[in-house]
Amino acid sequence: MRFSFAVRLMLSAMLVSIPTISLAQSKAPLYNTAKQKLLEGKQVFSFTQSKFDIAGYCEAAKHYDYAWFEMQHSTLEFKDVEAMIAACPRAGAIPMVRLPDAQEWHIQHATDIGALGVIIPTVDDVERAREGAKWSRFPPVARRSSGAGQARTIWGINGIDYAKTFNDNMLVVVMIESPTGVANVYDIASTAGVDVVIIGNNDLSVFSGFAQTDDRYQAMVKKIHDETVRAGKIFGQANATYHKGHPLSSDSFFFQNGPSKDGWVPPAARGLNPNAPPPGEEDGPAPGAKKAPKAK
Repeated sequence: MRFSFAVRLMLSAMLVSIPTISLAQSKAPLYNTAKQKLLEGKQVFSFTQSKFDIAGYCEAAKHYDYAWFEMQHSTLEFKDVEAMIAACPRAGAIPMVRLPDAQEWHIQHATDIGALGVIIPTVDDVERAREGAKWSRFPPVARRSSGAGQARTIWGINGIDYAKTFNDNMLVVVMIESPTGVANVYDIASTAGVDVVIIGNNDLSVFSGFAQTDDRYQAMVKKIHDETVRAGKIFGQANATYHKGHPLSSDSFFFQNGPSKDGWVPPAARGLNPNAPPPGEEDGPAPGAKKAPKAK
């Protein structure tokens, strides 16, 4: 029997200590509009912000579901991200940060400057998933400490108590990018406080040695999907070319890049594929990727 994502998330919340709210439990729409859309079973797309550009960020933020601040593969610093978020708070796209790891200080910095989501890369085991979730929400469900920062002034408006509402609005995304992560995906997805599991499509190809067209690669994709759904969490793929035309497109909800909400295309991407991954994470077979064995 297949359940909607809202029902799956509600069932999952019964099994973990960190509550994952359902639409039925929400008294009002979340101010994390990207998470609200996910709970409604809608796909969400981002633009990737990899350099300090206030004007460019504020314009793009009007047109997408969330902003993917790239701090794993760029020279962006927290002060850069802080300044961009401050320049146009609540511009439309929900600020999320892909961090280089799951360390406490990185997650504290990201949330204190106003991020409503973190993306943890290369999650191979449940320990890394737990570490990411542990620092991403306030007690009593997790271990984020109270501190200074602009987050409260950005989101604590119009009578909203930021500290009391943040946990529900936070979005913790983990990336499966290696065969080791695939092997452990159910335990990773079942981790309390993890909301979304996505595939790092290019790196999964690189780590496994299988081209994305290889049946063995696609079997890993299916396993990640199936185990994520079994754990009651939301499934996605970093490569937005998979948002349609793939067997799992209708069950994939969280993407890096992809189409804007209103058809707007960034100036630098005009004439190019809007669903293409960022430079360095392009779609296609990994160098030296193994071909699928011929049928006998």
